[in-house]
Amino acid sequence: MYRFEIIDRSQPEWNKIVKSSDVYDFHHTSYYHSIDNNYNNKLFVAYHNNDFIALPLVIRPIGETGLFDCTSVYGYAGPLTNRERFDFDSGFKAFFKNSFDEYCMENSIVAAFSRLHPLIENEGFFDGFGKVMDINKTVAIDLTLPIDQQRAQYRKSNKSEINQLKRKGFIVTEAENQKDIDDFVSIYYETMERVNAASAYFFSKEYFNSFLNNNDFDSKLLLAKFDNKVTAGAIFTMTEKIMQYHLAGTTEEYIKETPMKLILDEARLLGNNRQMETLHLGGGVGGSDMDSLFRFKSGFSNKQCNFRVWQYIIDNLKYNELSEKVKDKNSNFFPLYRSE
Repeated sequence: MYRFEIIDRSQPEWNKIVKSSDVYDFHHTSYYHSIDNNYNNKLFVAYHNNDFIALPLVIRPIGETGLFDCTSVYGYAGPLTNRERFDFDSGFKAFFKNSFDEYCMENSIVAAFSRLHPLIENEGFFDGFGKVMDINKTVAIDLTLPIDQQRAQYRKSNKSEINQLKRKGFIVTEAENQKDIDDFVSIYYETMERVNAASAYFFSKEYFNSFLNNNDFDSKLLLAKFDNKVTAGAIFTMTEKIMQYHLAGTTEEYIKETPMKLILDEARLLGNNRQMETLHLGGGVGGSDMDSLFRFKSGFSNKQCNFRVWQYIIDNLKYNELSEKVKDKNSNFFPLYRSE
């Protein structure tokens, strides 16, 4: 017997479903949806006996048109299930699609887009349900390997530089007080200014304090210090299986020392102690797998994951009408009407 349910992010059932999944990340939680955006967030859930498929999405208005579309939170989201794989029969997947379509048509939702989690093999869920696009690669450290095998995958220069940092007196500690957090926030802002990051990356100071003290998932701020001075820092999240490298920054004064390498090495050890299965480092700037950031991350592991996105047009007529104003009809941006 199939059943379909739509859960609002304010309902406790949201996290109950998420945390019942075989694999999930902090991006899927209701808390993260609440701080990521001020839009209408929904968890679409289909049940078949004791199994479920759940898809979190953010519903946004399309200007003043009275129409809407769906997207995902910043980061890696996508569908979840309590099973090891999305190997459901075609009837159940068709039920989810038809139920989702019905909701969207009734609520003037034109299109849907979601980033898919590189560590969750969920793309098979979308067969005949829009299209899945390969975007690039991300880097992950396999924490199920013996510790010495994990480190054996480090680039030779990384091993040498980490040892040098230790000999010079750099240490990594967990943030202990508000001053540590404030120092990191200042360094993070400095880093975003240095790399000319978009305004969306300049999170408020309240964001950091809230993120580090939320009740939906564990998060740690690791700091590299030299002579009691914070030189770099990074926030890591931990769910049941996944440790995620979230936000990071290094001071201009110590950027050539690359203390972030020592932080990532210590984070790996923390992940091992917490029995995480994977430390996901992510990709390059803007999703690139060819830039210096990707090269930096790939110096810690040979494991690369596929980052994909899902694109789905629900109302072709309205989608085409909205896209008429776009000058570059050959743009790969989705949805096309948001490309300008």
